[in-house]
Order: sequence, then structure tokens, then C-alpha cells
Amino acid sequence: MATEAKVRSVDALESFRASLIIFVTRARRAIDQVGEEVSRTRQWVLTDQRMHWTEQLRKRTRAIQQAEQELYSAKFSTLKDSVNMQEQAVRKAKRHFEEAELKMRNVKIWNRDFDRIADPLVNKLDSVRQFLEHSMPKAIAYLETTQRILDSYAEAPPPMSAPSPPAEPEKMA
Repeated sequence: MATEAKVRSVDALESFRASLIIFVTRARRAIDQVGEEVSRTRQWVLTDQRMHWTEQLRKRTRAIQQAEQELYSAKFSTLKDSVNMQEQAVRKAKRHFEEAELKMRNVKIWNRDFDRIADPLVNKLDSVRQFLEHSMPKAIAYLETTQRILDSYAEAPPPMSAPSPPAEPEKMA
């Protein structure tokens, strides 16, 4: 059995500890950014998109009314091409309105479901944040303590080995 440990590189332990500190710092920053992005997305879905598509529905309703009024006027004119163009304009305005209605329905669905979908994922991030804030500092401190112990061990003089017992003289018979 060996009487001493063979410590080859305490520097590798220090390098790992430094890399771990950098990792923890970057991971915390990334988790904070994700949390902020979720908040911005929530705000975008719950208010910005709702207001945008409400306004689009209003504009597109006016566009339909205007196209229908122009069609009505064109029917009293003597130009057949004008009537066909106005009918196409009415159909196009109605398609755009239907598109806006679909978008508004989707926004309402996201308004209803956003928290139900996003919160479990955010909670998982919170558990990672807890790990980074509580367990990782302990691991870093443990690595530092281990490094100090190994440094002091490497600097200590080797232990004195016990003298081996004298060999018994051979008896002559």
C-alpha cells in the first residue's frame, strides 16, 4: 500500500473551478433573459396583438363598406368592366377581413392559454435558477477547499518512514 498520494495537478482543479464560476454566471444571465423574453411575449400577446387586430378589423370593415359602396355606384354606371373590378375589390376586402377575424380568434386563444402553456416551462427555469443560486456556490466552495487541502498536502514534506526492523542475523548451526 502506498504511503503518499500522487497529486499531479492542482491547477486543473483551479481551472475547473474558474470555468464553473463562468458557467454559473452565464447560465444565470441566460435564465434572466429567458424570463424577460417570456414577460415581453406575454405583453405582446395580451395587449399589443389584441389592439393591433382590433384596429385591423375596424379598418377592414371600413374597406368592405367602401368597396361595397363603390360597387353600388358602379352598378349604376354604364361600364361593365368597372362592375367586375368592384366585385373583385369587394371579394378581396372580405378575404382580408376574414383573415383579420382568424388572427383575432388566434390572439384570443393565446390570451386564454398563454399562462397555462408558459408557466410550467418558467417553473422549470426557476428550479434551474434555484440550483444555480444554492447548490453551485456550495460546489464552488467545496472545490476551493479541496484545492487548498491538496495544495497544503503537496507542500508538506513527505512523512518519515518508520525504520525497517533490523534483519535477524542468520544462525549458524
